Amino acid sequence: MQTNTLWLVSMIRDARIRTLELIRDLNDDQLIGPKLNTVNPLRWEIGHVAYFYEFFVLRAHLKRDSLLGDLADQIYDSIAISHSDRWDLPLLGMDATLRYMAETKEAVIGAIEQEHLDEKAYFMAQFGVFHEDMHTEAFFWTRQTLSYPTPNLKSSIGRASVGYPGAHPGYVNIKGGYFEIGASKDAPFSFDNERGNHFVDIQPFSIAKAPVTNAEFADFVDSGGYQDNRFWTTRGIHWRDQRRLMHPGYWRKNNFYGWEVRQFDKIIPLADNEPVIHISWYEANAYALWAEARLPSEAEWEVAALGIPTTNGSLSPNKRRYPWGDSMNEGNHANLDGFSMGPVDVAAFAAGDSAFGCRQMLGNVWEWCSDTFGPYPAFKADSYQEYSQSLFGKTKVLRGGAWTTRSRMLHGTYRNYFEPERWDIFSGFRLCKS
Repeated sequence: MQTNTLWLVSMIRDARIRTLELIRDLNDDQLIGPKLNTVNPLRWEIGHVAYFYEFFVLRAHLKRDSLLGDLADQIYDSIAISHSDRWDLPLLGMDATLRYMAETKEAVIGAIEQEHLDEKAYFMAQFGVFHEDMHTEAFFWTRQTLSYPTPNLKSSIGRASVGYPGAHPGYVNIKGGYFEIGASKDAPFSFDNERGNHFVDIQPFSIAKAPVTNAEFADFVDSGGYQDNRFWTTRGIHWRDQRRLMHPGYWRKNNFYGWEVRQFDKIIPLADNEPVIHISWYEANAYALWAEARLPSEAEWEVAALGIPTTNGSLSPNKRRYPWGDSMNEGNHANLDGFSMGPVDVAAFAAGDSAFGCRQMLGNVWEWCSDTFGPYPAFKADSYQEYSQSLFGKTKVLRGGAWTTRSRMLHGTYRNYFEPERWDIFSGFRLCKS
């Protein structure tokens, strides 16, 4: 228990360091920002992160009063307060917000160190860390959306340290068979939407060794793929035409140097061998049809990432927790935690290959799947009941994490989900064929 306590406390402190790193250089106007559907006002969002710990650990399990009294629910409850109203709330000043965050953090840590937490409270404290990790990833895309300066992270090592190994073309063939999808009951941690592990009959398929690259996607753009309705769904056409899209949102054409892309506040040359990123499900699906392929189903993606072939090529009844094995070692295996401060070539991190030879199934870029997000059998919501079920049937599934994702919360059965029009997130895709 002592080891678990130290581990949880260290995660809470580390998550808060990342939060503060991502907002400390911003001025008062930037911390509020414009009212957009895809971002939150950052001064509200960092307070909400603290409120989550307070509400689900200190109040729900330890029966303590709020540090802010009734005001906390009035300004930080993300379920009760509509997104568009968050800019107009009587928010705390920045100093008061930081003080509330610090006091809440120390109160939770004190409760953990004094062993006041039962199993459910301990789970929610750990959930609180991962909830903060999800928001720090959102801080990255907020800064990208609003053209804020590139964040300065002490842990960042930059892309050059990874090298430039290039592309990683080709497909692997998977025979198929019965495969158990979802998190096992003995998993160290899982979210409610991963549970309900169940067997699926997987038909033979082929899946790309790596995500689609910028160079590959540029061929689609240059060939007129954005104008050809044959490759777009009806809703995709409406979304594309409404935004008058001719190419990915952050791309720019330079008549001398070809395609460029905006990353935070900088315009840089488009790197051919990096995965295409900031792509909506509509764009990914259109490219797949243009390439005479398709997006993988969520089950196919999990097989390729975690499955183990037998000697005759069929599926083993066992699977891994991570593509490379059962323990996380992000330094050698995946582009995570913001260390590179951007995506890297799709051939990088060969040590992270899955048993089938698929690269970067975790890290670098989130990957769209064909599926609409829904519950597994016998789904049961966690204490944070709105985490999953309010998005069932409304969003598309992404798997695998991105360079911005924290490694401690990511594993092979983790499911992410966003509306198909969202392109501001760190999303890409890989191709699949039957």
